Amino acid sequence: MTDHDVDVRMWQALPGSALVRYDLRDLAAGVVRRWVDGELTVLELAHGCASCTLRLDLVPLLTGLGGRVVVHLDPALEPEPVCVALHGSDVRVEAVVSVVDRATWLTETTSPDALADRGLSAADADDRTVAQVLVGQAEFADALVLTGPPNPAVEAALDRLVPGTPRHEHTTLDVPALLTSIPPNSRRGRFDDIWAPPLRPDTPLHPAHGISVLRFTTERPFHPNRLNTSLDTLLEDVIRTRGRLHLASQPTTALWLESAGGGLSVGNLGPWPETDHGHQDLVIITTTRTPAKILEALHGALATDEELALLAPTEFTDPFAEWEDELEGR
Repeated sequence: MTDHDVDVRMWQALPGSALVRYDLRDLAAGVVRRWVDGELTVLELAHGCASCTLRLDLVPLLTGLGGRVVVHLDPALEPEPVCVALHGSDVRVEAVVSVVDRATWLTETTSPDALADRGLSAADADDRTVAQVLVGQAEFADALVLTGPPNPAVEAALDRLVPGTPRHEHTTLDVPALLTSIPPNSRRGRFDDIWAPPLRPDTPLHPAHGISVLRFTTERPFHPNRLNTSLDTLLEDVIRTRGRLHLASQPTTALWLESAGGGLSVGNLGPWPETDHGHQDLVIITTTRTPAKILEALHGALATDEELALLAPTEFTDPFAEWEDELEGR
């Protein structure tokens, strides 16, 4: 996501480009406002959902415009689903640029507030949190533009969330330099390999300015009930958790967990690959002063030898069964 000042500056720096902006504040009522180079069009959709807007309007619009287009996303949108909608089309993503406000980012990314609490939800059923959106915007970006006064804790958090992603100061923004700074191997709209290690190899592991990185890996599965109870530790003072889960109740199925602030989702990845069967791997970026308590809670949620010997998978009560299709097809 870019704020309006940044997208205008990018548009002005790219001669011949078009500028597209979306306003989804009335999406729940089936109304979307869209500007192309300042010309407003009010769209009325039969189904008020963000995915409908992307599929039915954005993709054909970009295909029709051709050339370079700067797209300013509504604050309720994350760049990843936009790129999902564009996948398979003739549109090529040159760069995803997100803005990070250092004055508020760390507070907001550990907040439990839902988008609906701020009047920002993209639909009536949108239960995402502010933290999930802000973390998703930064995580999927090829470059970041930083606003606000210097904040060492925010810098340390970004070092661990998006190591290697170039950052530029808003006050001295040079758009050609920003585009040139993006590494050749940057995602540019591509998606992560879900079976790759969730910890990037260049992530700093030492604590800095109150920010810690925890990695939890084990071949032992979780007891589903105890894991469900322990998840509260991932919803307080945690910027991001990402990784794969193995439950004693679902021995052949890999689950994916993501959390940001007070928002958490769990989904079904399908069968474990033979080369990685049951290998749990979670990475947690936290601001808590006692990060060891998170690891203690996760270790305490593992199934014991006695439980694994005496209980069949179907004998474990599994509160995750109803969540397991949430991220299916990721």
